[in-house]
Amino acid sequence: MIVRKLDEVTCVDWGNGLSRRFLTEADGVGYTVTDTIVRAGTKSRLEYRNHLESCYCIAGSGEVVDTDGTVHQVTPGTLYALDQNDPHWLVAHPEEDLRLVCVFSPALRGDERHDLDSAGYSYY
Repeated sequence: MIVRKLDEVTCVDWGNGLSRRFLTEADGVGYTVTDTIVRAGTKSRLEYRNHLESCYCIAGSGEVVDTDGTVHQVTPGTLYALDQNDPHWLVAHPEEDLRLVCVFSPALRGDERHDLDSAGYSYY
């Protein structure tokens, strides 16, 4: 059994926020669970080419925007799943951080960070 508390996990600055990584590849369960903060007012162009990701909002608000421009509001109680390695924009409300519990499959190594300065979508 694995039991971890927030103050015991690896915290990674992924570019526009923090990703607290509760489970990683080294744990051998095949998926990663994170508690992720997206900083207020940020807009991140993201893509997961090697992982599927599901995110459940537990605090704050924002939007996830498809490549065709479709905007999906994200508020507490909303889950979105990138079930086809979907490139997307993740936008946090200008006045409050967005907090998400995320699951990645397969598991992340645990040290991944985004390159948000590149011209394309940041991926890993």
